[in-house]
Amino acid sequence: MSVARKLHIGMSLAPTWLSGEAWRRQDSGIDGVFSSDYFVDLAKRAEAAHVDFVFRPDTLFLRTEGLESGGGFASMDPTMLLAAIARETSHVGLLSTVSTTFLPPYVVARQLQSLNWLSSGRAGWNIVTALDGHENFGLTEMPSPQERYERAAEFTQVVQQLWASFPNEALKLDKESGRFADSSLVQPVAHAGRHFSVKGPLNLPAHASRIPLVQAGASPEGRDFAASVADAVFASTPDMQAAIELRADLRQRAERHGRSPDVVKLMPGLSLYLADTKNEAQELFAETHARANRARIFASIHNLTGLDLSDWPLTRIVTASDLPPPPETPRSRTHASLLLRLIERETLSVAELLRRPEVMGSGHWQIIGTVDDAFENIREWAKAGAIDGFVAVPGGSVSSMRLVLERLLPRLGDAGLFRTAYSGRTFAEHLAG
Repeated sequence: MSVARKLHIGMSLAPTWLSGEAWRRQDSGIDGVFSSDYFVDLAKRAEAAHVDFVFRPDTLFLRTEGLESGGGFASMDPTMLLAAIARETSHVGLLSTVSTTFLPPYVVARQLQSLNWLSSGRAGWNIVTALDGHENFGLTEMPSPQERYERAAEFTQVVQQLWASFPNEALKLDKESGRFADSSLVQPVAHAGRHFSVKGPLNLPAHASRIPLVQAGASPEGRDFAASVADAVFASTPDMQAAIELRADLRQRAERHGRSPDVVKLMPGLSLYLADTKNEAQELFAETHARANRARIFASIHNLTGLDLSDWPLTRIVTASDLPPPPETPRSRTHASLLLRLIERETLSVAELLRRPEVMGSGHWQIIGTVDDAFENIREWAKAGAIDGFVAVPGGSVSSMRLVLERLLPRLGDAGLFRTAYSGRTFAEHLAG
């Protein structure tokens, strides 16, 4: 299997290092978390480490039950935030999350192309179909996964058609002749599909640099959609074998769509709890999750697997034989699949299960240890052909986040696994390198 010569690395702008109890630390900087200065500083640090892109996840709903102890899903609009960052950076890609379930394609096409102009070709689109938030947009229930991905495919097609409807080469800006644009190259899209009817053209020319597409999700529909259009996939792969299987499947699906298997890069989330010693890192992880709501965690396990552990002793072993028939409609099929896979493959007590990333987080690959530990683990995954890169999701503290950017990524660069300087100025060039 083809393995990337150098890893592609993104950096999450969701302040995961402030989650759990971490926001209460004296050095957290939580007071600035709704200001542009906080994220501009972070993006500059990420750019100094030469990451491919900074990435802002997003949801369009708020879980108020979690607000007493943490920020939850409270956040600024990602595209507006990245527009503020664009003025203060020069190379780092700016990946915005936009749902295809709730917003009109014309608005999204214009927003992202605007960001592309404001950043001189550094915009990217993280395509999500959303898991919740329907009641904020006049829907009584979420569409089925099949319908969401069918809509996403058409939505993405319309957005790309709109970007092409006013091509960059149509823009002449010829002062001597007085010709602003070649209007013959600007054409309506005249799209009439099952979900959308859009005339076009877009009222903004395309930038000379294309906008890369990233897809988040690993369900069968999500994989096939990603293989058909995406440049990269952001996914949960808690162990190396899961990553190897997902990467191989994406490459095969890309070929079936007539694309080169190398064009779809698997970049799983990597949760990093780093400290100077392994014991300190483990203490950091434990402190971060000290007030985790166990009742809410048990409710999530029940929703995903149908298994009610709420009255089980923490020492009792959970086995595959304990699993009831799985729920027909879990909140997330991807996370349900990862959790079921974990229970079927490993012998864990309830207490051990509660510490695993499939339960405590989003099912991301997780490293708790030193910079050396993280380096060796990443090198192992890269050598095995499990990944094309990763999206760094630091946890536990601001110092953990800085260890990722200031020590881990330079270490990967020194070993030839990551760039030591940018060779291009646009997002598309970073992914191609």
